[in-house]
Amino acid sequence: MSNWTYKAKTKQGKTVSGNLTAPDRSEALSDLQKKSLVVLQIEEATPNKKGTKEGGGIGSFTIGKVKAKASRIELLIFTRQLSTMVGAGISLLEAIDVLRDQAETPGMRLTCETVADKLRGGADLSAALESCPNVFNTLYVSMVAAGEISGQMDIVLDRLADYQEASDELIKEVKAAMTYPVISMCLVLGITAFLMLYIVPTFAQIFDEMGADLPALTSFVLGMSDWMRANIMYQVLGAIAIGVALVSFKKTPRGQRTFDILQLKLPVFGPLLKKVALARFSRTFGTLIKSGVPILATLDIVARTAGNEVVAEAVRASSDAVKSGDLLSEPLSESKVFPPMVVRMIAIGERSGALESLLERIAEFYDREVKAQIKALTSLIEPILISVMGVIVGGVVMSVFLPIIDIVGQLGGK
Repeated sequence: MSNWTYKAKTKQGKTVSGNLTAPDRSEALSDLQKKSLVVLQIEEATPNKKGTKEGGGIGSFTIGKVKAKASRIELLIFTRQLSTMVGAGISLLEAIDVLRDQAETPGMRLTCETVADKLRGGADLSAALESCPNVFNTLYVSMVAAGEISGQMDIVLDRLADYQEASDELIKEVKAAMTYPVISMCLVLGITAFLMLYIVPTFAQIFDEMGADLPALTSFVLGMSDWMRANIMYQVLGAIAIGVALVSFKKTPRGQRTFDILQLKLPVFGPLLKKVALARFSRTFGTLIKSGVPILATLDIVARTAGNEVVAEAVRASSDAVKSGDLLSEPLSESKVFPPMVVRMIAIGERSGALESLLERIAEFYDREVKAQIKALTSLIEPILISVMGVIVGGVVMSVFLPIIDIVGQLGGK
């Protein structure tokens, strides 16, 4: 039999520590789990622990100037595997060590080592995660804290992984919808610039030598070509200046709000982005409520992670109303962002006590709406872009060939 020291969480969220006797580590973990404890750390008690290498702890790990960071995919894998190991009875510290050993990037390894170092120092998992704000946002930390309080850490982590998967899939769908038109427009502009700067001037010299009468379209295109060639440096500098100014303006609160308003009012993509924002709001809100995060803290987190300042303002107004004792649905109904269907379902959820399940249904509904609209946009955008390309590039080519056709016609008449 061996002696074991442990640190664990009770169902009430209280941190306890103590000693027990068991033949091996698995038996010790089993005994603690039978007492409904979430094991944070378990080690064999030895008479002398000074044999540990000084400075060899996890927190001593550094890689040059590597920062604790992780991609969305890395964070999703981390969350899913941590949930599985905690559910299997492995202590949090041991699970983090395993995740550190299999991390594929220096940033993720350093993240795991930082968290493990905090756990060894006696911190709760939520406090340990807070030490890596570039990886674990407020939503993540709050849900883990709720899991600590409820004693359902594995369930909350699994729910958090589901949330990350759904959010990541939505982001991929939107990026896929945006990528095609952006690349296509860049190609159209690049081809047009090449024609105007290199091809059209060649024909301009030929027309001058021939002294031909030029059609209005040809004269306009030649004039635009001359202007572009004469002011190419100013155009480049102007484009850079406008880009820098827009980026700087967007970083300000007023600029962010202006951009978010314009995004929702875009003729084709506005409705899509609004549905994405509503899906994110519903999923985040429902996941936090279901995990046991208090309503006011939930609204604060939802506002900070909304991804759109217009939605965030509506949520903050709702939070103020809830503080005053009003229902959440009342201030949401005054906002132009939330459709009547969403407001009514939230109102029903408040009255019936099933708010989290209704929010989940709203998120699923808008996920389907986003996918359907992306599919429709993809089929709509392709002919639009082909038409735009045909008008721009075809117009330039036509302007060049019209005088040639006239000259050939005159020669044929002679």
